[in-house]
Amino acid sequence: MSGSTQRRLTAIVSADVVGYSRLMGLDETGTHARLQSRYSSLIEPMISAHGGRVVKLMGDGLLAEFLSVVDAVSWAVEVQTKVAELDTDRPDDQRIDYRVGVNLGDVIVDGDDIFGDGVNVAARLQEMAEPGGVCISAKVHAEVRGKLTANFTDGGAQTAKNIAQPIQIWRWSPFDGKPVEYSGAGEGAEQEAPLPLPDKPSIAVLPFDNMSGDPEQEYFADGITEDIITELSRFREFLVIARNSTFVYKGAAKDLTAVARELNARYVVEGSVRKAGNRVRVTAQLIEGDTNTHLWADRFDGDLTDIFTLQDEITSAIVSAVAPRSVQAEAERSAKLSATQLSAWDSLLRGRVLLAALDKEGVREAVPLLRTALRQDPRNAQAHSWLAYALFASSSYGWSDDPVSDRDEATVLAREAVSLGPDDALSHVVSGVIASDTPNGVEAARRAFEKALQINPNFAMAHGCMGGCQAILGDFAAARKHLDLAARLSPLDPGAVIWQALYNMGLYGAERYEDVVKGAGEAMRTNPDYPGFYRHRAAALAMLGRIEEARDDIKQVLRLVPGFTIERARHLPFWPDIEPFLNGLRKAGLPEE
Repeated sequence: MSGSTQRRLTAIVSADVVGYSRLMGLDETGTHARLQSRYSSLIEPMISAHGGRVVKLMGDGLLAEFLSVVDAVSWAVEVQTKVAELDTDRPDDQRIDYRVGVNLGDVIVDGDDIFGDGVNVAARLQEMAEPGGVCISAKVHAEVRGKLTANFTDGGAQTAKNIAQPIQIWRWSPFDGKPVEYSGAGEGAEQEAPLPLPDKPSIAVLPFDNMSGDPEQEYFADGITEDIITELSRFREFLVIARNSTFVYKGAAKDLTAVARELNARYVVEGSVRKAGNRVRVTAQLIEGDTNTHLWADRFDGDLTDIFTLQDEITSAIVSAVAPRSVQAEAERSAKLSATQLSAWDSLLRGRVLLAALDKEGVREAVPLLRTALRQDPRNAQAHSWLAYALFASSSYGWSDDPVSDRDEATVLAREAVSLGPDDALSHVVSGVIASDTPNGVEAARRAFEKALQINPNFAMAHGCMGGCQAILGDFAAARKHLDLAARLSPLDPGAVIWQALYNMGLYGAERYEDVVKGAGEAMRTNPDYPGFYRHRAAALAMLGRIEEARDDIKQVLRLVPGFTIERARHLPFWPDIEPFLNGLRKAGLPEE
């Protein structure tokens, strides 16, 4: 470094173009010209007008700093608002959107450049921002609260690559139709209004009570609470109230209905820790805030010999119970609403519930609901993902009137979901499911599922799909590990039928026909109307020479899917090499056309 190196506290802004490679692939010259025009006519002049400076341009992004953190956030919100207005007449896949992150931190200054942890955190905040949105740290939010009329939503504690501690984040999006005004700092500035109850469910995890009478156990109780907040934040279905907001209730008597109202939380998680000798008992419960109704409660016992492993196990158990029970409660609430009352979240939720059965009628009813959710909230990554999943299933299982068009649309939607929600595990799972049906796509699917598990290690769907994928690749030990974990995380998951089917397919590919017959037979006891199990067992029985039994299963296939043929089976998803399977179905008596 040069001799001019020094340190200073500054407001750091990191901005990046969403889907830059895709845009350049569509129109390299036009995209470059549009980006240059925006930078010279809008972005850089507004930075200067707000008292900031561009530190450096980095391909499709920039790094800037401001003397005032209020000016930094004001610039970010104003520029994103203006950018959102520029491409209203363009198709979604041609829009130029930015993600912006703002941090307040100490930096190392070397000439005109800045370095350090403060810059790294700004870059991670930018990655966590929604397309067209702004993501700020808790320190920034504390400084600008009451000084801007823009409403920021609590995004909870988020883990970030190469950042030691979880980052408390706050998000803003321009799509609420409200103008943004800079009110300036100083006495008398308008205070931020209380946040309305968000569309998607919000959860507050209150500090777990230490019931041991042992101050040494305080850190364990706090650790459990903080870990639950962090792990629940990985589920994009929820808004998780930040630790800083919930820990103000530590040690205080709580009226949970009042707490839920104060924190704008639809659900509250609370619990206690009690130690006796070298054993510890943790109790937890999930409560609906408005009604003080208990939705779920359980207790967990363990040995304090390995306290950190125990903490992880209890956290995982609580999170894997709370997450699906919250979604179930939301589904029950949504079911009581009329069609005119459905928000984007409610439409999405109803579509998901219908998809769970994975049958023809459920998928057909889900698709229009998911299209409605996407129309109501076109930047919603999960709406893109679930619609992609529904269209892919409809195409793959022969339920579609136009399977080629549905498959193509599913592919585009899945790609857009990853662009809109790069930190949403679901988007990577659905992307992997669709990739697995392309030539040599199973390995690409494995990488997508691996990415999803890095984002959310407690996501049962990701473990289930990874287990099925590993079986198809022939690694049955790894497959069993993921499938068992998926079953533990979500023991009643409707998606388990797909995971078991994928495992059977892997067994068939390995010519373990007796295991296919056994596995399919066991799965039929709980899923007697899923045609895939009858197809798998029929083909395996035929390969074992048990033709009469195989023909009985083919009768069941044709009962469940009238008109099913070898030609239709050729388009079933997930088979890297489907010819051996088709050969088994032929021997079992399935018609060619």
